[in-house]
Amino acid sequence: MDVIELLPRLHLLRFPVGQAYLWHDGAESTLIDAGTIGAGRTIADAITALGRAPGDVRRIVLTHFHEDHAGGAGEFAALSGAEVLAHHLDAPFVRGERPGPPPRFEDWELPIHAEVSRHLPDGEPVRPRSVTPVSDGDVLDFGGGARVVHVPGHTDGSIALFLPDEGVLFTGDAVAASPVDGAVMPGVFNLERLQLMESFHRLAALEADVACFGHGDPVVGQASAALRKAADSQPATG
Repeated sequence: MDVIELLPRLHLLRFPVGQAYLWHDGAESTLIDAGTIGAGRTIADAITALGRAPGDVRRIVLTHFHEDHAGGAGEFAALSGAEVLAHHLDAPFVRGERPGPPPRFEDWELPIHAEVSRHLPDGEPVRPRSVTPVSDGDVLDFGGGARVVHVPGHTDGSIALFLPDEGVLFTGDAVAASPVDGAVMPGVFNLERLQLMESFHRLAALEADVACFGHGDPVVGQASAALRKAADSQPATG
């Protein structure tokens, strides 16, 4: 796993599939997403290498239930004592009460998904002992007040997190950056693409200087301009 400092208070944790983010408020930290199955110990070691302790992470906020984002949550929560939060529509899948609905793949996505799946660990994740549900408009106690933005389409309970005081936006998989040229684009492997596009436009309307995606390089500087340019090239519906 690679650890990259994006800002003095923000680190990117990059896994073979997907990525997570660490936000720091003094001695306290927040983890946004938690990697794949088995990533909990790797995350804990990375935090230790940064001169912090896993127990400094007070909360793990999951942008959605997919295994490349939530797979390591239970393991890291057990190691750190961190609270796990997810949108109330995705929380049952994070808890393992039932399987979540699979994406509705477009034809061109199928070979990409097959290649990605080769790099996902086998097995069952360690499930969090509890998951605190959140909803659109909730404000979480980090980053000067992190606003939960419900962005359905990738999953029904997908969320973004917007830190208006810091100008930082965590989009989850509603938005991505192309691995080819870094261009901002709508996320793939969605449950409902038209709904995803509405969410993409909602995020593009926010005033963000930094945008952190679930996949692909973040935009550090003038992120809202990049999101709006991408949104303008995509219809909101239809």
